[in-house]
Amino acid sequence: MKRVQFEHSAIPYLFIAPQIIIIAIFFLWPSAQAIYQSFLLEDAFGLSSRFVWFKNYSDTILNSSWLQAAGFTLVFSSLVTFLSLALALLLAVKANEVIHGASTYKTMLMWAYAIAPPVAGLMGNLMFNPLIGDLYNFMNFIGFDFDHKLDAYDASFVVILISVWKQISINFIFFLAGLQGIPKSVQEAAKMDCNSSTRRFWTITFPLLAPTTFFLVVINITYAFFETFGIIDTTTQGAPGGSTATLVYKVYQDGFRGADIGGSSAQSVVLMIMVLALTVIQFRYIERKVHY
Repeated sequence: MKRVQFEHSAIPYLFIAPQIIIIAIFFLWPSAQAIYQSFLLEDAFGLSSRFVWFKNYSDTILNSSWLQAAGFTLVFSSLVTFLSLALALLLAVKANEVIHGASTYKTMLMWAYAIAPPVAGLMGNLMFNPLIGDLYNFMNFIGFDFDHKLDAYDASFVVILISVWKQISINFIFFLAGLQGIPKSVQEAAKMDCNSSTRRFWTITFPLLAPTTFFLVVINITYAFFETFGIIDTTTQGAPGGSTATLVYKVYQDGFRGADIGGSSAQSVVLMIMVLALTVIQFRYIERKVHY
C-alpha cells in the first residue's frame, strides 16, 4: 500500500508566531532570568554578584516575614475565592429569576468588572478614610474600634472586602451564563420531582454548574495570588507590619524597595513552584469530580 503524505504549510506557524514571541519575551526569558539571579548575591547597585547556590532559597523559606506573607496569602486567597464565588452565585441565582428590569439589574452587577484593581483600591481608600470615609465611620458607629492603619485584622478586612467586591462581577457573568444554559426541560422535570427549591438547587442545578465552578475556582485563585497586587499597593502597602503583604507583594517590596535582587528572585521562583503545584492538584484531582 502506498503511503500517503500530506504537504505541510508554514502559514499556521506564522499565525502562532506572534503569540510564541510574546510568551518567550515576557514569560520564558524573565522566568529564566529569575531562576539565574536566585542563585546570586548582588549588591544594591547591581555592580557585583557572587554565586551562593541555594542560600537565597534557605534564607527565604526560613525567614519569619516570608512565612507570615505565605500564611496570609493562603488565608487571603481562600477567603477571596470562597466569598466572591458564593456571593456571585447567590446574585446570579436571584438575577436569573428576575422577570421585569432584568437587563438593568444585570448591568448594575457587571459594571464593577471594568474597574482596574488599583482604582478599586483607591475607591476603598476613600471609603475607609478616617476623615471622610463612610465605611470607616459606619464601622466605628456600630461599636467596632476600627483602625486599619494600626490593626492587622482591620487591614486584612479592608483588602479582602475590596478584592471580593472587585471579583464578584466576573463570577456573576459566568454563573449567570451557566444557569441560563441549563435546559428548561431539566428544570421542569426537577420541579415535578421535588417541591423544595433549595434541594433542587443542590441536587440538580449546582452539579450542572460544576464545569463553570471549576473554571472560576482556577481563575479566582490566580486573581487572589497575583491581580490583587494593585489593591494592596493602593490601600495598605502591606501594613501594618507586613500583615497584609501577599507573596507577590513581598517580592516587590524586597526586590524594588529593598534592592535584594537575589532574594526576591528566589521568592518568585518558590511562588511559581507553589502555583504550578496548586494547578496540578486542581486539574489532576479536583477536575476528576467535574462532570461535563
